[in-house]
Amino acid sequence: MKIPELLAPAGNFEKLQIALHYGADAVYLGLSQFSLRAKADNFTVKEMQDAADYVRGKKRRFYVTVNIFPHNRDIAFIRDHLSALKTIAPDALIISDPGIFDLASELAPDIPVHISTQANITNYRSARFWEKMGAKRLVLARELSLDEIRKIRDSVDIELECFVHGAICISYAGRCYISSYLTNRSGNRGECTNSCRWNYILMEEQRPGKYMSVYENDRGTYVMSSRDLCLIEHLDKLSEAGVDSFKIEGRMKGINYVAGVVKTYREAVDILQEEQFMVKEQWLNELSMFSSRGYTTGMLFGPQPDGDYNHTDDKAYRMSHELVGVVQSVNNGNALIALRNNIHVGDNIEYLSTGLEGQSFEVKELFNTKGLPIERGRNEETVALPMHPEVRKYDLVRRKLKD
Repeated sequence: MKIPELLAPAGNFEKLQIALHYGADAVYLGLSQFSLRAKADNFTVKEMQDAADYVRGKKRRFYVTVNIFPHNRDIAFIRDHLSALKTIAPDALIISDPGIFDLASELAPDIPVHISTQANITNYRSARFWEKMGAKRLVLARELSLDEIRKIRDSVDIELECFVHGAICISYAGRCYISSYLTNRSGNRGECTNSCRWNYILMEEQRPGKYMSVYENDRGTYVMSSRDLCLIEHLDKLSEAGVDSFKIEGRMKGINYVAGVVKTYREAVDILQEEQFMVKEQWLNELSMFSSRGYTTGMLFGPQPDGDYNHTDDKAYRMSHELVGVVQSVNNGNALIALRNNIHVGDNIEYLSTGLEGQSFEVKELFNTKGLPIERGRNEETVALPMHPEVRKYDLVRRKLKD
C-alpha cells in the first residue's frame, strides 16, 4: 500500500519548524492577503523564501495557498504575488478560483497546482474537469463520503487530498457569509470571525420574544457549530480508497495543537505499512490533551444518524493539558526552554517526546540563563533545567491542567 503524505499547517515559521520536527512530510502556508487564513501570522515574501530554504534543507515539501475568492481590485496584487512565487518555486500552489488558476498557468507554469477544498469538488465530473485543466492534485470537499471518494478515485489519475483532522465549517466546504453579514469580515477572503461558534437563539418573526425550544442548555444553541473532524481511526479506509495526502487543518491553531496532532497522525500513518491497522488508545488520549470542540467523523460515513455532529456546550473547547514551553537546545543533560507559561520548582511536567508519552516528571531545579538557581520562570522567559535524555530540540513541555 502506498503510504499517504502527512500534510500539516504552518501559520508561521515556528509552527513550520514544529510540524516538520514532529514528522510532517509537507506543510502548507501563505501570505495574509491571498490565503483563507488572513488572521494567522503567515509569511512575508522574504520569510517565505527563508521557509522554502528551511523546508528544502529538511528534504520535505511546502505548498503555498492563494485560495481567496478575489475581486477585480485584487488581480494586480495577485499577479505580483505569483511572479514572486515563481522565484521561490514552492512544490505547489493551492488555488480555488479559476481566474487565479489561469493567472498561475500564465505566470508560473512550472509550479504544480492543487485545487483547494474551497472549489467544492464533490463529484467525479468536477474532478475530471480540473484534471483536464492541468491540476496535479484535488483537495476534496469535506462533505464527501468514503464511497464518493472511491468513485472520484476511479475517475481520475491525479492525486487526491482530504482533510483528516481539524475544524469543520458549518457552511458548504467553507463558503460562509455569516461573518460577512454580522461583522463585515468575509470568510471567503480570509477574515472569518468564526460567527458560527457564537451562541444563538431561535425566534419566529411573528412571535417576538418567544424563543423556540431548540437550545441545548440555558446559554443557547450551538446548532451552527460542528464538532472537530477526527479520522485517525479510519486512515486505513481512506488510504485504501486511494487518498494520496492526509491534511491537518489549523494554520491559526497554536503549536501545542500542531505538535500533538502531527506527532499522533505520524505514528498512525506509519502503522499503515503493517499488515493490520490497529488504533492505539494512546493516540486518542493525545488528541484529547489540547483544545477541541469534541470529535466527529463528519460526512465520511454519510449523515450522522445519532446527530453526533454539532457540539454541545459541555464539549466546547475542552482540553486536559496546557503548554509550558518549547525546548530550544539540549546540552549535557540540561535544556533551555522558551516559556509560554509560568513554571515553578515542584511542578509536574510532561514532554511531548516519543517514548515518554504519559510520563510525569517533577521540576526539582530551575536556572536562569546565567546559570543561577531560581524558584520560578515566567511566561516568555527562557529557563534551564535538567532534562530527560530522550528529549530533543523543539520538543514541547506540557503540564496537566488541574481539575
